[in-house]
Amino acid sequence: MNPLTPPLDISKAETIIYHIPDGPSLAVSADTVVEYFDIDLTSGYICDTSAIDGNIHVFPRGNA
Repeated sequence: MNPLTPPLDISKAETIIYHIPDGPSLAVSADTVVEYFDIDLTSGYICDTSAIDGNIHVFPRGNA
């Protein structure tokens, strides 16, 4: 985890789209991700467009 990276605020996010390496993307509700999934949001690249369209795109390491 990069200490210079600001924390990810998912309060405005409606959907988290997890781009699976060499495969499709998985789109789930932000509430569902927090409650049921343990998705690693610390490695790879995160594109936070929640202020624009309510989505956070996660590109895990190897797919960034």
